[in-house]
Amino acid sequence: MPIFGKLVHKTALTRFARTLAVLLRSGVPILESLEITSDTVNNTVMARAIKDVQSAVKTGESVAKPLANHATFPPMVVQMMAVGEETGALDTMLDKIGEFYDQEVEATVNALTSLLEPLLIVVMGSAVGGMVISLYMPMFNIIKLIK
Repeated sequence: MPIFGKLVHKTALTRFARTLAVLLRSGVPILESLEITSDTVNNTVMARAIKDVQSAVKTGESVAKPLANHATFPPMVVQMMAVGEETGALDTMLDKIGEFYDQEVEATVNALTSLLEPLLIVVMGSAVGGMVISLYMPMFNIIKLIK
């Protein structure tokens, strides 16, 4: 489903950014941080991409360069992480990425909720109307039999 797929992807990006930011800020080494983050993302595609990044970092590459090879991570995320690595404020940039995607998820959920409310009202109205009709039809039949 296109809408829910984007929502799940943005949620996974938020979880990735926030988890990695907290781990790096706490002083956990980058390789261990990537390992823990890949386990907590709850998205197998993103977890595989993080594992690839981890193996590239082991060989001496930066974090942002291998991220660019995976379509899971949007270019904005890759660029912000590259800037964060160059300035030494990777955890701050990851926090900003997390905030951005958190706002995106919230906006998407609000839009979906506003679309689903009228649909649920129609469904509930139909269900209640069906129950009312099914209760009164036998009464009308009894009245016809009495006459």
